[in-house]
Amino acid sequence: MTTDERLIDIEIKLARQDDLVETLNQTVYRQQKKIDELEALCTALARHVKDLREAASERGPAHERPPHY
Repeated sequence: MTTDERLIDIEIKLARQDDLVETLNQTVYRQQKKIDELEALCTALARHVKDLREAASERGPAHERPPHY
């Protein structure tokens, strides 16, 4: 294998690694974006559950059905 062939081989490997790194970066970016969306959704759901509990406790036992129902 000549020096030129070795250099070309190294350049090809480097180009493939650059492509792989870019693909991995895009994957990590998409995953982080999805994680951020899911965290926001979890926060909103937790807030909604808390609001529902507070609303239920404000109604108190006056709005509950009697035990014989």
